[in-house]
Formats: sequence, C-alpha cells, structure tokens
Amino acid sequence: MLKNLYYTNDNIAGLIARIALGIVILPHGLQKLLGMFGGHGFSNTVDFFVSTGMPSFVAVLIILAESFGAISLIFGFLARFSAAAISLIMIGAIFMVHAPNGFFMNWFGANEGEGFEYHILALGLGLIVIVVGAGKASIDLMLSKD
Repeated sequence: MLKNLYYTNDNIAGLIARIALGIVILPHGLQKLLGMFGGHGFSNTVDFFVSTGMPSFVAVLIILAESFGAISLIFGFLARFSAAAISLIMIGAIFMVHAPNGFFMNWFGANEGEGFEYHILALGLGLIVIVVGAGKASIDLMLSKD
C-alpha cells in the first residue's frame, strides 16, 4: 500500500511538473508560515482563515501543505501525496474564494479580487504528478528501485 504512494519511474513529465509546482507554491507557503515575501506569518494567517469561517485545523493543514508539501515536491519525496494536498487546496481556493471573481487574474487592479486561472494551472501540474509520479531525480524514484 505504501509503495503505491511513492512508486514512480524515471519519466521527465513528473520531474518538470513537480519542480514547477513546488517552486510556484513554496513562496505562498512561506508567506503563510514565516511571513516571508510580504506574508503575515503563521498565527495571523490562521486567524484570518478562522475569521472567514474555516476551522483552525484546516488552516494549519493548508499552511503545512503549501510550505512542507512544496519542499517535498521539489525533492520528489511522497510527491503524489503532496501534489494531491496542493490540488485539493487549489480546488478549495477556486470554489471558496476566486470563482466569483471570474477566470482572469487581476493584472491591473481593476477588479475586486483575483480570478482562478493560476489555480487551474497549479491543479493541472498537481494532477500530472498524481498520475505519473515524481519522475527523474526524486527520492521517490530511489525508493522505487528497492
């Protein structure tokens, strides 16, 4: 059962998708976890999510998935699990926050909020990793060879 979680072959698609997703998601996680890149840090982020009606344990899981899950993707360790967690976060963000704002990002600040085009791309990358695994140059590949 556990082997299904990390099994992968040496495909390039998994490598490209997991690195791209990890690099894009990690700064968002670091904003929430450590307050880097103009973020508000762990407690303020949890407090914000709770103020919107989200349970605090879900807020903590989101912060952990976006930070440690992104690092896990970059190294290719339990990549399917991390990609699934991030994909679920993207689906939640689309339906709970961004869908009312339409498809497009708010490039020029003309709209009230941001659309969900970014989330669709992140979801697509996550689904690739879920389907094909971590691919080349991953810890999962090293574990798969045992």
